[in-house]
Amino acid sequence: MKEYILHILLVASLLWVTTELVAQKTDTIYHVNGNILTGDFKNLNYGVISWKMDGMGTISLEEVKVNTIVSKKQFQIKTKDDNIYFGSFGASEEPRHVYLLLADRKVLVRIEDIVEVYPIKRSFWMRTSGTFSFGLNYSKGSNVATVAFSGNLKYRKRISYFELVWDDNNTFQGDSLSSTNSNVSLAWQRVLKETWSTQAAFGASQNSELGTQLRWTIDMMVVKDLQYNSWNRLYLGGGLSAIHEVPYGDVSDESDLAAILQVVWKVYKYTSPKVWVDANLSYLPYLTDGRYRTTFNLNPKVNLLSDNFMVGFTFYYNYDSNPSENAISSQDYGLNMQFSYTFH
Repeated sequence: MKEYILHILLVASLLWVTTELVAQKTDTIYHVNGNILTGDFKNLNYGVISWKMDGMGTISLEEVKVNTIVSKKQFQIKTKDDNIYFGSFGASEEPRHVYLLLADRKVLVRIEDIVEVYPIKRSFWMRTSGTFSFGLNYSKGSNVATVAFSGNLKYRKRISYFELVWDDNNTFQGDSLSSTNSNVSLAWQRVLKETWSTQAAFGASQNSELGTQLRWTIDMMVVKDLQYNSWNRLYLGGGLSAIHEVPYGDVSDESDLAAILQVVWKVYKYTSPKVWVDANLSYLPYLTDGRYRTTFNLNPKVNLLSDNFMVGFTFYYNYDSNPSENAISSQDYGLNMQFSYTFH
C-alpha cells in the first residue's frame, strides 16, 4: 500500500514538473535581430519585460528590442493612451507591432505604446510583488544609532491592486530609544476610466518628535494620472481623511476631518544600471480647525550586484502646524542609507 501511494505521488510530481516546464515554454518573443526566445512572459513594466527561460532563470529584456510577441495566456494590458485590454498576444508581420487578441476582436498596437502587462490567470504568489529594505547608521562620537526598516507588498487583480507599505525609523542613544517614526498603510486602488482611479487607504502611524503616540487614518481619494509611460508615472490624488489621534502624556484624544492633496512620482530606469526613484508629497488642511500637516518622502535606489538587490537612501520630512503640547518640535526629518531586496 505504501509503495502504491509512493508511486502515485511520484507520478503526480512528474506531471506537475512537466506541466511547469511546458508552461515556461508557451510564450515566444521575436527579437529585432531575428532571434526567437521561448519562455514564460512574467510581466512588462516601465519598458522592461521580465522573461523566464530554462537554464537562465528570469532575465530582463528591453521593450525596444522586441519585434513582436506570441502568447496564449491572458494578460491585463495597458497602453500609453490609457486604454486597458484583457487578452493574449498574436504575432504581427509589421515590425515592432503586436496583435492584442481580445474576446471579440483583435487590435494592432505598436510595441512602444504598451506601458504595462500583467498575467491575470496566475497564482496568488505570482500576482504578488514587493520590496524589503534595511538601513543602519551609527556615530561613535555621539553614541547615536539609527535603525530603519521599510518595504511594500503589492497584490494585483484585473483592474485593481492592493498595496501594503510600512517604514519604521528608530533612533537610539546609548541603550535607550530616543525617538521613533513609524508608518504602516494598506491601500486599494481601482481603475475607473482611462486616467482616473479611486483609492481607499487605512493607516496607522507614530511620531515621538511630533508628540503623536498613535494616529489612525482612513483616506478616500480620487486619483488622476498625469503621465504614465515606459519610464515614469506621475499622478495626483485628492479627497478626505478621517483622523483619530492619541497624543503622548495626559492629553485628550482628538478626532478630525481633513482634506488630502497628494502628488506621487515614480521614476524607473530598468536598463543597466537600474534606477528607481519614488517620491510623494502630501498636504492635509484640517476642516475642523486651522491646523495643517505636510509629509514628504524620497527614496532613490540603484541595483547592486543583481537585479534583485539595491542600495540607496530614504529621506522623510514631516511638519505639523499645531502639534501636541508634549511634542518636542513641529517638524521631523531623517536620512538613512538602505539596502533593499525586491521580488517579482
